[in-house]
Amino acid sequence: MLVRTAYRCRAYPTPEQTRILNRTFGCVRLVWNKTLDERSRRYHSEGVRTSYRQADAALTELKRTEEFAFLSEVSCVPLQQALRHQQTALQNFFTGRARYPRFKPRTNRQTAHFTRSAFRLRAGVLTLAKIATPLRFVWSFDDTDMTSLAPTMVVICREPDDRWYVTFAVDTKAIAPLVPTGQAIGVDLGLAEFAVTSRGERIVAPERLERRARNLARYQRQLARCQRGSMNRRRARAKVARAHRKVRDARQDFLHRTTTTLVRSADMIAVEDLNVSGMVRNRRLSRAISNAGWSEFRRQLEYKCERAGRTLVVIDRWYPSSKTCSACGHRLTELALSARHWTCPSCRARHDRDLNAAKNILAAGRAVARGDSGDACGADVGRQGPPLPRSAVKQEVRAARYSP
Repeated sequence: MLVRTAYRCRAYPTPEQTRILNRTFGCVRLVWNKTLDERSRRYHSEGVRTSYRQADAALTELKRTEEFAFLSEVSCVPLQQALRHQQTALQNFFTGRARYPRFKPRTNRQTAHFTRSAFRLRAGVLTLAKIATPLRFVWSFDDTDMTSLAPTMVVICREPDDRWYVTFAVDTKAIAPLVPTGQAIGVDLGLAEFAVTSRGERIVAPERLERRARNLARYQRQLARCQRGSMNRRRARAKVARAHRKVRDARQDFLHRTTTTLVRSADMIAVEDLNVSGMVRNRRLSRAISNAGWSEFRRQLEYKCERAGRTLVVIDRWYPSSKTCSACGHRLTELALSARHWTCPSCRARHDRDLNAAKNILAAGRAVARGDSGDACGADVGRQGPPLPRSAVKQEVRAARYSP
């Protein structure tokens, strides 16, 4: 079984290579925007969709015109790849999996995709089509031999902060599963503390992430006060781009370290199916939820568990993990968000809200893994999907005592 793996490295193009790559980015952007505009116009006026073959034929005719003859000066592979990506984006839109594709501005990230026919990689030396000299990059993966790679695609990227990157897409054999640990863990995500596990471990986001987020907000205010088109605004925009990169890198580093630790420490990991897109509509908490990166945390858990041979169980989002007693299964009618501790009115057990939720998530995950959902703690447990019916277990409603 082959697994697609990507290696991203810093690239350092020469001034001449920078000029050619910037021209390639401009041509890719032009082809994307012009094709998307023609597709949209044809669909709204005639009600007909444009296929990839028709878009490719239109690109060939466009190159033959005197006005757009410069498109032939760059490699044709990135232009054709742009059409393929646009075709995939439109298919995802019409099937309801994504939004309608947008036009590409010149101030955002610029990318160009080169397939095997448009690059050569021999002995660690990368040469791109239409560029005579090799592209210098820094290989930072010590556990992988660069000379043994056979990439299927190379992606050249220029970030808004003017950093260059090269990404090698490689089809590699699946790695051997990790050694079983015999452990299972439930994870409850939050804002004050990023995560609380069923073992009582509390994972807090690093302070540098919050500090860099504050710096980003300050730079954005400075950018808003600059006059449009001025040199000061260009400098302020570059400063904002660098601040965005630092915040993104700090968050990614924290999430990768956290997910890797969880995958290595347990055979089964249970998490909640959070409705992040709905939760960010809360004006008071939208920024904090977006900064937490819950969706990225789950995405990393999914692919890392799949590669390591671990089991990831996703609990239904309507399962009342915080309002259910992890000791006796009693369920409260309501529990205020400000209540961080509460006492079960049935068994008198004292609970920390987040730790109790993590224990319930673990119990529900085990029930789902066994295919058994008949107990009081796991009656409403299920995989992702529509809301499940209420539990058939009747419990007497009692008032809960809690303290903030």
